[in-house]
Formats: sequence, C-alpha cells, structure tokens
Amino acid sequence: MAVYWRLFKNLERSVSTAEGLAVDDTLPLAVAHNQSPPILNLYTFIPSAIVGKYQDIEAALKLERCRARGIEYNRRSTGGGTVIMGPAVISLGLGINVDYPGMKRGIGGIFESMSQALKRALNSLGIKAYFQPKNDLEVNGKKIAGLSASSETGTSLLFHTSLLVDFDIGLMTDIMNTPLIKIRDKGYNCFSQRMTTIMHELGRNVPVGDVMNAISRGFEEEFNILFKEDSPDEWEINSINRLISERYTTDEWIFSHKHPRSRMGIGQLKTRAGLLEIYLMLAGASIESVIITGDFFSTTEDIHRLENALKWTSSRRESIEKNLYSVWRDDIIYNLDVPTLTDAILKAKENQMRL
Repeated sequence: MAVYWRLFKNLERSVSTAEGLAVDDTLPLAVAHNQSPPILNLYTFIPSAIVGKYQDIEAALKLERCRARGIEYNRRSTGGGTVIMGPAVISLGLGINVDYPGMKRGIGGIFESMSQALKRALNSLGIKAYFQPKNDLEVNGKKIAGLSASSETGTSLLFHTSLLVDFDIGLMTDIMNTPLIKIRDKGYNCFSQRMTTIMHELGRNVPVGDVMNAISRGFEEEFNILFKEDSPDEWEINSINRLISERYTTDEWIFSHKHPRSRMGIGQLKTRAGLLEIYLMLAGASIESVIITGDFFSTTEDIHRLENALKWTSSRRESIEKNLYSVWRDDIIYNLDVPTLTDAILKAKENQMRL
C-alpha cells in the first residue's frame, strides 16, 4: 500500500519572510497536533536575508544596507548561519516525526538522511553532490545548500534548507557582516570560492520548477513514498496567521538574541559546531550570568538549561565542566563537547577580567 506525504509547492509567487517562515513553522505543528502526515513545502522568498535562531541580527547584517536596497530581513526558528534568499533560491521546509522509519537518529543523522534525498534530486539533474558535516551539501568542495533543523515540539521536527539555483554573491557581500574569525577559519576572502549554484554547475539556465520537481522525486525515492499536492487546511491557516502576527512581524522576535552592550566579557571560538559567541558577567570568582549565542544547532530549552546550569558557578574550569556535564547529553549542541564549550567560556572570562 502506498504511503502518501503532503506537498505544498508555490511556483506562482515569491513570498515574504513572515509568510514563508510561518508556514514552515506550522509544518511540524501540523504533524504533531493536526494528525498530518509529513509535509514538504517548496517555495521561494522575495529578496531577503534570514539569520539563524541564535544569531544577533544587528551583528550579522548591515541593516542600513538592507533597508536601502529593499531587502527584507528576519529570524528563522532553526539554528545555523545567515542565508540570502530570493526568487532563484529554493527554500525547503519539511515537517516530520523525529522517529520516522528510515531516518537516522540525532540531528547529525537527520542531516545525513535528508541530504540523501537532496543528493538524489541533484543527481537527477546531472550534479554529483555529497554531505559535508556539519551541515552543508557540497559539489566539488563548494557549498550548494545549507541544512538546518529544529525540534521544539518534542515529537516532530522542522528540517530547513535553501538550495542555490542561482545566487547574487554581490548582494551577500554588500549586506552581510562576516566575523573575521570565520573568514580566517574558512580561508577565503571571496565568497565565490566557497559557493556554487545549479546553473553554474550545469552551465545553463534551469527553471526553478524543474528543480522543485527533482526535489520532490528525490524524497519520494529516498523514503519510498508518494506526494499529494495540497494546501494548508483551516487549522494550519490559523497557525500560520498566528505565527505571522505574534512572531515574524514583531521586533521582539526579529531582534531577539541581541549581544549585550554592557561590560560583559566576550569569548568567540570557531568550532566543529559552528561559531560560538559567549557573553559572561562575573561576580567575584563566580559566574553571575552567561549568554550562549552563535550559528550552532540546538533548541531554546537546551540553551537555557546550559545557561542556568552555569549561573553562580565558580569560574574555574573544573567547576564549569562539572556543571555542564550535569545537564549534558549527546548533541545538546550538535557537534560540540563540554571541553570546547568550556574553552569559549574561559575566553569570555579572560576578556571580562580585562575590563
């Protein structure tokens, strides 16, 4: 008996950041609470810049340049770094149960499973891609898609990616603030040396609709399912409208995770998990407060658990590690371990003590 998933596909228009992100956030909610099978959402954004959940948008983007160029900006609910979106970049959202048959466990396993479907899609177009941990799909050493995921509902997750059909590198370099530590780590000054597109790899124009069709076929083959094209039902429309009004059009959401402007020590460390930025306030030899930000993958609940575990802890390494281990589990921050997080915290401590 055939297994059917739902397919939302929007070829008629590019959507605003608020609409696109609200629809994607509704996908795992519908799976968890609206008795929906997995839902794949394929669409494009109007020209826009979208930061990861734990980034400071004012540090990541030159907002005055965005406004001058008419570029929308927003914050998504999944982790990772900043992405530049537009009509030639396909956005993909998938809501699915975390224990769906055939899907590997943990966020790393999720990325590997989903990358298989995308590799099938690209292969059908004539492009050989491979998964590059922690979260990239690459072709000949160049990034063609970045993967992200979030599991805030507990029973289902949102998988996110943006697949580059074509891309405006000049726009990205004009509106993004890229930390110098990240540029040094990547070893490049020209973004074009690290990115590629479907059109570049094939040497010809490729309709966005053709790529969307290849993606849906890739998921059908990988998960042995069939898609039924559909649209949001009344429950889902109510969820979308609520998320638009309460989250994606509010300054409280868009400008959350601001870096503190007070005299806090800052520890910045490039890791396998992403760029960690730790903000630390000491009270004597104890940690009064700590804020963990960056372009990693985790959940809000887990980050708060780590931050709370560190409050009023001695700022010595052994005490920091002991308290982190008390709440730690595998992939609480994907690809990160306690000693590395402690290193970043101690860098912030050193800088705090110099103030």
